[in-house]
Amino acid sequence: MTLNRTRVALGVAVLLAGSALYAPSATSGVPAPGGTRHTHHAHSHQHSHPQPPESTESGQVVLDWERVAFTTVYPATPVPVGVPLLGYTSTALYDALRASSWRWDSSETAAVAQAAHDVLVHHVPAAASSLDASLATSLAGVPDGSAQDRGVRIGAEVAAQLLAERADDGYLDTSIHYTLSPGIGVWQPTAPATDMLAAWIGSMDPLVVKRLARVDGPDALTSDDYTTDYNEVKLLGGTGSTVRTQAQSDTAVFFNSNSATMVGDALVRYLETHPESITETARLFATVHGAMTDSLIKCWQLKRDVGFWRPFQAIAGAADDGNPDTAPEPGWTPFQPSPPYSDYVSGHGCVTSPAVEVIRTRLGETTPLELRSVNFPTAPRTYATLTQLEHDALNARIWGGFHFRDAMSDAYAIGHRTARVVMQRLE
Repeated sequence: MTLNRTRVALGVAVLLAGSALYAPSATSGVPAPGGTRHTHHAHSHQHSHPQPPESTESGQVVLDWERVAFTTVYPATPVPVGVPLLGYTSTALYDALRASSWRWDSSETAAVAQAAHDVLVHHVPAAASSLDASLATSLAGVPDGSAQDRGVRIGAEVAAQLLAERADDGYLDTSIHYTLSPGIGVWQPTAPATDMLAAWIGSMDPLVVKRLARVDGPDALTSDDYTTDYNEVKLLGGTGSTVRTQAQSDTAVFFNSNSATMVGDALVRYLETHPESITETARLFATVHGAMTDSLIKCWQLKRDVGFWRPFQAIAGAADDGNPDTAPEPGWTPFQPSPPYSDYVSGHGCVTSPAVEVIRTRLGETTPLELRSVNFPTAPRTYATLTQLEHDALNARIWGGFHFRDAMSDAYAIGHRTARVVMQRLE
């Protein structure tokens, strides 16, 4: 289990003196496959009381930089690889806001924009020109003078400190690979791939939580639960299914879109018509992306170290799984192509569920989010309740043939638990 350094939020006097914004880092070892320990600088994000004064500035700058982050990170970056980048950006943005809020003579808008800009430029240098233009647009709305200058300086300092602390956190550590040997129930890459995508995510230091959520692992191949899940996805998730309804097919295709931005984009648009303060807006997105990041780390740890087979592999190999109630079906293929990593647990679930849980807790179960999908660009979906949204998002991965239900249910358990811890730590 990774041990994390606890960030110490400094008091007013220290901030006024211009001292360092964070306490020194400690190091921790993260076990990698095969028992090798990779030492990272852990970053556990926790705020101490008292809270800074509530800012009166508009939260629109946070929404603007959320959009900038989405379009900077994607589509150039694979979905799971981009999730930590959104976490870094929203964390720096919120920290810059808090640091600036202690100063009566500092612009929170300038601090937020500069911090988000600097984190994104560091990780996506090819987008520097576009990011510079976005920063200029944000700063154009702030009167010239000492408040803008101080906000810019605070934002730059916060971003630099976060980048230094996360420099050795395991992000993009390509020395880590999927190493499980072939066997019954074990996922293997499909040629020409020889590895899972981004195996290193499972060894990253958590961004906010001290301990990653736990689940009980996949069901045994001879269990009744596995039998039920196997026959469900075999019946409903295949390309040639005669049982899956058109509505279920449409839902499977709709949610086969970027899960890292689908809910976040809907939240941005909701807050543009139901605005919150800049402080609440920044905290909300820091919580959403922090929970998504830490949930995904646990997800990838399980995908890499447990390596449970995908439905298409299970159905092809069912004759050898020791279960008389899981009949093989030659030629079965999933309705939607399976991603290049194992079934357990669902990455889509580990990203969608924490975001929804944060929104449910902060804004309410009936927050009407309008989701947009690249696969249905002219047909967005608005959900009257977040429970219904989660119902469709979860079942979509079964109807698409991606996952067994157990992989979805446990992913949602991880996401919900992680979200609740992150909300407590970012109060």
